[in-house]
Formats: sequence, C-alpha cells, structure tokens
Amino acid sequence: MTSVTSLLHLVLYVYSIIVFVAVILSWFHLDPRHPIVRFTAALTEPVLRPIRKVLPPVAGLDLSPLLLLLGLQLLRRLL
Repeated sequence: MTSVTSLLHLVLYVYSIIVFVAVILSWFHLDPRHPIVRFTAALTEPVLRPIRKVLPPVAGLDLSPLLLLLGLQLLRRLL
C-alpha cells in the first residue's frame, strides 16, 4: 500500500467518523451555532444534500448518512 493510498484511507476513515458524529448530534436538540455542530454540518451537508435529493426520507427517517457511510466504506475497500 502506497503512502497516497494510506492517506486516502485515513481521510475516508476520519470523514466517516465525522458523518457518524453528525448523525449522533442530530438526535439531540443542540444550538446550531455550537462550534461542533457547525463544524460537522459544514463538512457533511455539502455531500449529504445531493444524496437527500435522490433519496427522500422514508417514514420520517433520513437515510442519506447511511448511504454515505456505505459509499465511504465501499471506496475504502476499493483502494
């Protein structure tokens, strides 16, 4: 495994953690101005927004983070 591949694995892993944290934070009614909430939203919303357009909520559940996490896992496996 080259150093570039290792770096991509690390970036995808860290991004997966950020998506997971954003999902957990969405379960609580936090101030949207909180720095952690703003940070996770700034990193995840640009990617989740197009997925939400294709995959609307099912029974009130937003499945776009799940689809994103599956896609990130697939990318890590392909590297």
